[in-house]
Amino acid sequence: MTLNHPPIYLDYHATTPCDPRVLAEMLPWFTEKFGNPGSVTHAYGREAADAVERARAQLAHLIGAEPREIVFTSGATEANNLAVKGAAHFHRALGKDHIVTLATEHKCVLESCRALEGEGFRVTYLPVEPNGLLDLARLEAALDESTALVSVMAAHNEIGVLQPLAEVAALAHAKGALLHTDAAQAAGKIPLDVARLGVDLMSISGHKMYGPKGVGVLYVRRRPRARIVPLFDGGGQERTLRSGTLPTPLCVGIGAAAAIAEQALVGEAERLLGLRRRFLAAIRARLPDAVLNGDAERRLPGNLNLSFPGVPAPDLMAACPALALSSGSACTAAEIEPSYVLRALGLPDDLAAASIRIGLGRGNTEEEVDFAAETIAASVRRLAPGGVKNAVSGAT
Repeated sequence: MTLNHPPIYLDYHATTPCDPRVLAEMLPWFTEKFGNPGSVTHAYGREAADAVERARAQLAHLIGAEPREIVFTSGATEANNLAVKGAAHFHRALGKDHIVTLATEHKCVLESCRALEGEGFRVTYLPVEPNGLLDLARLEAALDESTALVSVMAAHNEIGVLQPLAEVAALAHAKGALLHTDAAQAAGKIPLDVARLGVDLMSISGHKMYGPKGVGVLYVRRRPRARIVPLFDGGGQERTLRSGTLPTPLCVGIGAAAAIAEQALVGEAERLLGLRRRFLAAIRARLPDAVLNGDAERRLPGNLNLSFPGVPAPDLMAACPALALSSGSACTAAEIEPSYVLRALGLPDDLAAASIRIGLGRGNTEEEVDFAAETIAASVRRLAPGGVKNAVSGAT
């Protein structure tokens, strides 16, 4: 493979390309099918409303929910805010003012919790183990009768780890608390069944599963009912939980993306797992000092987070213009300080600052993975203190 091509995309956790099949489903709803789904007094509006309900059913089927448990939002950030703040505000009237979350959660969950602290809520930020997983005994000790909500990410956006949601739900429910999970990275990539997992609230993003940007959903369990209050006031759309005219094209798009992801779920997960193992084996053969961050097995099929001692991530990424890489969450990519997630795993600052995230997806091939591994290894050999000391002599 030569360098005379666009960079190989290895950042599928930041965003995914909109699947052409999804785009084809969306396009008519921008033009000739322009009705407001709230205007059900005429054919244009009813047509749009029917399309929205089809999308709602597609999303519900992906996660084992009922269609009426799906609330459309502008994305996972809004869904996370609605879940965390909405649950907290509702349950404070019941004497529950305590939230439990992890120190490694997405910024929008952590910032929502900090905002709630400013309103007088108590928030416990639990540490994680060196492999990124939650210690269930630590969670159980943190819960009490005043706990309203536990928020734990399903699949981590930086280190890919998969938390034991069913066990977390059991502990939360034993204290009368709800479980919210940010499933933006998990939906469409691993099997999710809200009933089996015991999840009460689940956030999903369209553009993380080959759908459009600007749309997401919040699953809100109906039986027994997960009670939340809306973030803002308006016309009462989405069962009063999220007011605003629904963007029919985006709803159609995320619904189509969910249906396509569900059809390909098992096969694509197996393919990505094979690519991940191939990539990691190639890196370790060339750079035995490379450090894998996060649990080696309990992680997304297409995720790797690797540290290369002595090689700052910005330098490594600059040395690999043929690869589209990132050093962590796209929401904090402009920050120059080491990732707070990797710090929470106990990595020293220098190692955390030498970490890159590999996000594999539908477009990646074995040829690309082989090229990427050799490109990264060659760049590390050039940039590392002492040159080739971190490489296996003669590795190709």
